[in-house]
Parts: sequence; structure tokens; C-alpha cells
Amino acid sequence: MKMTYVIGHKKPDTDSVCASISYSYLKNKLGWTTEPRVLGNINKETKFVLDYFKVEEPHYLNDVKVQIKNMSYLKDAYINEHTSIAKTFEELQKLGVTGLPLVDENNKLKGYINVKEMAKNIIEGDIYELNTSYANILEVLNGKEILKFDDEIKGEIIAAAYKSKTFTEGIELNNNNILIVADRQYIIDYAIDCGVKLIIIVGDRTFPEELLEKAASKKVNVISTPDSTYVTANRMKLCNYIETININPTPVKFTDSDYRDNFVSISNKYGHTNYPIVNQDNTCVGMLRLIDQNNYEKYKVILVDHNQPIQSVDGLEEAEIMEIIDHHNLGNLGTQIPIQFRSMPVGCTCTLIYQIYKENNIEIPANIAGLMLSAILSDTLLLKSPTTTDMDVEVARKLAAIANLDIQEYGMAMLKAGSSIAGMTIPEIVEQDFKTFKLGETSIGIGQVMTLDFDEIAKDMPKYIAHLDDMCVKNNYKLAVLFVTDAVRNGSYLLYSTGADSIIGDAYKISDVKEGTYLPDMVSRKKQMYPALAAVISNN
Repeated sequence: MKMTYVIGHKKPDTDSVCASISYSYLKNKLGWTTEPRVLGNINKETKFVLDYFKVEEPHYLNDVKVQIKNMSYLKDAYINEHTSIAKTFEELQKLGVTGLPLVDENNKLKGYINVKEMAKNIIEGDIYELNTSYANILEVLNGKEILKFDDEIKGEIIAAAYKSKTFTEGIELNNNNILIVADRQYIIDYAIDCGVKLIIIVGDRTFPEELLEKAASKKVNVISTPDSTYVTANRMKLCNYIETININPTPVKFTDSDYRDNFVSISNKYGHTNYPIVNQDNTCVGMLRLIDQNNYEKYKVILVDHNQPIQSVDGLEEAEIMEIIDHHNLGNLGTQIPIQFRSMPVGCTCTLIYQIYKENNIEIPANIAGLMLSAILSDTLLLKSPTTTDMDVEVARKLAAIANLDIQEYGMAMLKAGSSIAGMTIPEIVEQDFKTFKLGETSIGIGQVMTLDFDEIAKDMPKYIAHLDDMCVKNNYKLAVLFVTDAVRNGSYLLYSTGADSIIGDAYKISDVKEGTYLPDMVSRKKQMYPALAAVISNN
């Protein structure tokens, strides 16, 4: 089964990461081929969790846009530059194409050859020059090796059509000549004395033993062919290396990692029929025909802990969504075919994943149970968040038993590890768990950071506000808000972009709104922070 990636959202938190790992494990147990992936850097809390349970951090997934490697291009469709013209034409016919990339002995791209230039060479090219290999001549002429001393054969072709005396008196031969001859022993003897490069005996005529010995002593190459002088002379040009004709040394090419939309754009500009495909070191791996641009395989993905395209992997619109498991409000995501979609108003995605384990009678290993418990404790702030449901509490207790953990003790250690902002820059603190929300044509940004020491942030408050303002400009937000949540006090401090006072005051019922206002019991972005803002903005 083709690989399916299980992915969380672009700002990977503990639920997002642990859900992707846990659900990938489950799907593999059910016979799928999946791997968890992350769409960004994990935070300190999630790193603590993965290290605690000795689970490897998922690899990063840049995007799921269709690439050349996902398209049905002709693999290994190229021709070596030292292939004969005749053999090249056979390959073109076999593949049903009008051209092929040209490569050297290391498969490095050297150019592109097409039928038009081949035909032009056959009609207009020099019929006397030969530049090829002994092996090519054997193959094209259906020849038989008599004597071989050179791999490379280069020179001027001469056919012995005159009488022997006329030929020997009127034509001077040398090491640069290739002689086509039948059983004219006098001419053959003369050619050997002159030390020609190659003698081609047509009609499968017998080569006398004494001349064979003489040719060997002079290191003259000899080939015999069953064809006539006329046929042989006509096919000699087809023995030449394909590189000898007019090739395009700088064809429009693509790498196998290039995106399909880039290929479509460029191919529309040039209008060529075929395009060489190379890897990063210019090694040719095949050729993409224009007619195959719509034949491709989509990446397969399962979304966990989100369902809005703006929060998901780049290129999602080009991928095939197999399933969605989430506990947030529904966005505007659409699919081309019906899919498995599970959404419930619970505190954590891993609560839902636990239920799927039980439905399929799959045993949960201790480390996976630990990951899922961590996700629940993180998303529900140790089961104190208003998003916490009875199901979350029940599942957390069962997972804690499997993982052999004390919920309160482990949970506090996890939150403490994740709440430290020491050594982090202001952008890192603001953006580590920052989400974009679409309200019709309006976009807003809401970030949340856990820390037990708001004073560290308060002393640089103007810099945080300036960064929120920059994010508004960069992302065209109506406003950007950062909630600094204190898990022990069970509330959040509020920072927001310049000019958002009125909306913030209306949303959270604050009469004297100001930066750094503390909101008791405000801990849930999903159930408290976002809905209040959305209601005010939607009604304005």
C-alpha cells in the first residue's frame, strides 16, 4: 500500500505531534503503510514528552504538492551519446516518442536529440564521414567480427566500385579510410598495404587466409556482412554515434523534485513535446512527455488535530485526504470523495484516537499510552480546562494506568518543562503555538504560550506588541492576540496588536482594556479565546 502521512497542524503542539505518532502506529497495525510527520519545529513541552517515552521525533514534511517524481514520466528513457543513429531510431520507435535525452557514460545529461534532426542528417549530412565504434558497425550491418584491433573507428568511407587497376592507380588509401569491398582480393591486398582503418567485406565473401594473416600483421580491422555493397554503403551513415548529428546541448529540463505546477507553467511557455528529467547532480533519470502531465499520483494524508487548510500542510489541495480526526470547529475544507471524518467536542484529539484503538481491539503499548496521556494533559491543562469532558478524564486515567504514571505528578513535570521561555527569542515565544483563523474574508491570529513567569514577558511588553503588529502586516490580520497562560493560576494574560482595544474589550467584557490584562479562568483557545473574538468580529 502506498505511503500515507499522518500530520498535525503547522504549529505542532503536544496533541498534534502525539496524535500523529499514535494514530500512525494504529493504522500500521491495521495493515496500512503510514508515517507520522510534523509541519514545524516542536516545542519544549513536546520534546520533553518524546524524550521521556524515548520516541523519535517525526520527520519534517515540507509540502504535499505534486512533484515530477509523482508523475508518470518515462523512467530511464534516454540514449547514450555513443549509441548508433540506427539504434537510437529503434529506441524512439519502441518508446513511441519523437526525441530522447542524450547522456554520457555516467548518465549525465549532454543534450536532446529528435527525429527531425536525425532525418535531416540522413538526407543532408556527409555520407563519407564515419565516427563510431567497432561494436556499432557490427550491430548496424549485422556483421561478423573477423579482426578487431580498435574500439573506435573514425575516417572516410570508400566503396570499391571501380576496376581493380583503376582503383589502385587512382585512389590513395591511408589509416583514415574505411573500405567497403566484395571479393576483389587485389584491392583488399592494396588496402592492407596502405594500412586502412577498417575493411568491410560485403556479401559474406571469403577472406583468404594469407590476406587475413597480412591484415593481422598490419592491425587492420576487418568485418564481414551478408548485405550487398549498395545496402552496406547506405547503412554506413546509420552506424555513426548519435552525438555526431545536430543535437540541442541545452534542452529545457526539470529535476525530479520540481513541482508539477512549475512544469505546467514552463511547458506552456516553450511548447516542447518532451522534457529531460534529471536529479540534483544532472544525472538523467528519464523523460516527461507533455501528454503525460496529467498522469500523476497524489500524496495521501491523514489530518489529526486540525481540519482547516490554512493550518495544514502546503499543497493540501493537491493531496488526497484519507481521514480527518479532530476536536475543533469545522473549517471550509472540502474533499473530492467521501472520507472517514471523526470530530467530537472533547478536550483532545488523542481522546478520540483512544476510542479508535478500542473499537479495533488494538493493544496500546506503554510508550504510546504515555504519548496520548501527555496530549490530553497538555490540551486540557491537567484536566482543568473548560474544554475537558468526562470522556477526557476517563481516557486519561486508563492511559495513565497503562503507562504506569501518576497524572498530577507527571503532568506538572511536563507543564513545567514546557513553560520555560529561557533562551527563546520574542518571535519564537509568540509563534511557537500561533494559529490563523479565517472569518469570511477576515483573518485573525491567536497565539498561546504557557509560562509560570509572566514578569519575564511583561518587562519586554512593547517588543511583543511590536511583533504582533508586524505579524498583522505580514499576514494581513485584522488583529493578532497572544494569551500568556499560567497553568497554576488557571488564567491568561492578554497582549494584542495596536488598535485592537475596542474589539478585545467587547470580546472579553473588559471595561478598562489594556495590554497585559489578566483574565481569570481564560485557558482555552478553542472554547474561550477564539469564539469570543469571532462573535464580535462577525457582528461588526
